[in-house]
Amino acid sequence: MYEEFYHFQTSPFSRDIPTENLFDFPEMTEVVSRMQYVCEKQLFAVLTGDCGTGKTTALRKLNDLLDPRCYRMMYVSDSRLTPREFYRILLEQLGIVAPWNSAKAKGMLHEKLSVMKAVDGIKAVCVVDEAHLLSFAMLEEIRFLLNMKFDSLSPIALILAGQPELWERRLSLKKCEAIYQRIDVQSVLNHFDREKTGAYIRHQLSYAGTEAEIFTERSIDKIFEFSKGIARTINKVCTSSLLYGSQNRLRLIDDHALDMVIEGEFA
Repeated sequence: MYEEFYHFQTSPFSRDIPTENLFDFPEMTEVVSRMQYVCEKQLFAVLTGDCGTGKTTALRKLNDLLDPRCYRMMYVSDSRLTPREFYRILLEQLGIVAPWNSAKAKGMLHEKLSVMKAVDGIKAVCVVDEAHLLSFAMLEEIRFLLNMKFDSLSPIALILAGQPELWERRLSLKKCEAIYQRIDVQSVLNHFDREKTGAYIRHQLSYAGTEAEIFTERSIDKIFEFSKGIARTINKVCTSSLLYGSQNRLRLIDDHALDMVIEGEFA
């Protein structure tokens, strides 16, 4: 609809943009680089950031950068995760039917990871998303997963990704001190500032096939003020603005148009 009106080749603010075309900025590059190091050295990392700041984007970029001949990434995202379900999900992603008993499943997983690393030369990477929702029992189980061969060797690179509550209401508490001490790398993704918000919008429009300044500087000010620099919210506001603009035949979306969109759809 609006793609045709603005002569886009594709939707500029969609969620399925190939990772090589994603907006690149220093903080994201640094986070992905640190996560690559974690995978290489088989370390334990925690990645936090508010909802919509790009944690999943960073993990997508990481996954595409890892050589599948050398790494096997397993992804877990389940707010009701239990130890048994955790091992079942990991084993199934490795092509193994998990036994009902969680202790046996844990043993099978350790054995499989050891064979992968020693025989096949493949390093395992486990990403647990939405980790701020994990129970304390599940966090303890993850700590046990890191222990192998008398605590001298981790069988897996582990990345916990979640909202800031992961630190504030979980890992910073006394009862989580044992797992806190095991963390090797901590990374945080923050909101965009005004400059990055404008650069992000222009990059997305360029990806869609236009160099036209569709959003005025004042309208970008409004987008930044409303979104607080959260990429997911920027996407929503820009998409709604482009729909509004195409319906009203606006080649240039100014701050007045933004007011109409925000008041009409987001108030």
